[in-house]
Amino acid sequence: MQPSIYDVCIVGAGISGLSTAAFLQAAQPELQLLVLEESPDPGGAIGTYSASGYQAEWGPHGFLDNCEESRMLINMAGLDAEVTTAPLGEFVRYVCLDGRLRCIPQKPLQILKEPLIPMRAKLRVLADLWKKPLAGEPSVAQWVAHRFGNALLPFADAVYTGTYAGDIERLKIDAVMPGVRELERQHGSVIRGVIGKMRGAGRQKNVKKKELPSMISFAGGMARLPERLAAGLAATGHLVCGNGVYGLLRENEGWRVLAEQGEVCCRHLVLALPVNPCLKLLAPALPTMPPPLTAIPEARILSVLLGFDARARIPFGFGYLAPEQEQRFTLGALFSSHMFPGRAPAGHQLLEALVGGRRHPERLELTDAQLIEAVYRDLGQLMELPEPPHFTAVLRPRSGIPQLEAGYTGLLEWRKSVHAAHDQLHLCGFGWKGIGINDMTKEARQVALRIGAQSTKGEQHEVKGVYF
Repeated sequence: MQPSIYDVCIVGAGISGLSTAAFLQAAQPELQLLVLEESPDPGGAIGTYSASGYQAEWGPHGFLDNCEESRMLINMAGLDAEVTTAPLGEFVRYVCLDGRLRCIPQKPLQILKEPLIPMRAKLRVLADLWKKPLAGEPSVAQWVAHRFGNALLPFADAVYTGTYAGDIERLKIDAVMPGVRELERQHGSVIRGVIGKMRGAGRQKNVKKKELPSMISFAGGMARLPERLAAGLAATGHLVCGNGVYGLLRENEGWRVLAEQGEVCCRHLVLALPVNPCLKLLAPALPTMPPPLTAIPEARILSVLLGFDARARIPFGFGYLAPEQEQRFTLGALFSSHMFPGRAPAGHQLLEALVGGRRHPERLELTDAQLIEAVYRDLGQLMELPEPPHFTAVLRPRSGIPQLEAGYTGLLEWRKSVHAAHDQLHLCGFGWKGIGINDMTKEARQVALRIGAQSTKGEQHEVKGVYF
């Protein structure tokens, strides 16, 4: 049986693969395109849960509206009318400090104005102006303590607990914040670098003053985005689910993809997969360019849903995070029915508590009943909750969160060398250039531009905002 022949084959129908397909079809509708997905349904880590009038998320709960590529994708999916937003400037977040919830400003420098740390610790932050950059690849904890002092470690811990469910003693600053690290190296200080960027932006004409972004979701939940992107591909036969790929062969004119439902030959191959599945599939196909790591660590979390009536006094805002020093059972919780309308029945409220992470994988082994009891007890110490909740559920996602620890930056260098040696092979997906939806849509568009032989700028590290 002769293999099917395509211009582009995309392996993986998560948000990276679907975004790449959408950008390619918009720019070059004449391309013969095929997307292969192992699971019976597209979407990857994105999925929406609904039961008894409550709505929650298996994976990401939203993304910020400050990314052009993601806004383009919403438009391509025809979802503009379904967008719901929660502005960061209006919704506050909390950090658990000394056993109680403390409201945190969304801008790091504003934290210094709040009575959260002693004045001596606030003045210590200015030592960044004279601190030389640390050599090597320091951990986030080492870097924060060196530049700004130990007093800011709980806040850094909260940030990276919320982003990676990770351990700041193991996460590497060069991996999670490469843009800030470059700023530090160029200017000798983060503060000097930020001031320099602000001055540069101020000299540009017609540049609007940046405002805090908004968190975006959809009335039907985050699953609406992959659903709409996949629907058009499936209708035209460009998407095949339930068709896993088990091997790759390099050929003169491109690649041969060995899939469960037959072989596919393609000129361009896009592996839109999380880092570990990508390495497992690709390493045997590139015996002369073995990756420096066979896998990277992952952190797994689960969500415990608690539904209450209007008597529950849940603080207004997005939710809270708990640094490890607080020794809480729960990593934090999302105040979901505050964030987006329709997440709970009328007169009710929904909390989504996060459990597990890099530091506490053992908690994932508890039964649903044990988890619900422990989470309810933990949250009840931080806010007034009636007893018992009207609704409970435990969501155990299959996907883990890639951890950007020792060796990760070397893995990115390897990826760069693979792209240079094989201009018809493209690696993107969960964990390759970030773990947020905006990270993946940006990379998907870059892949589409490379395939279209359009010029792209050299790789630059973005200085990302820090939002609690």
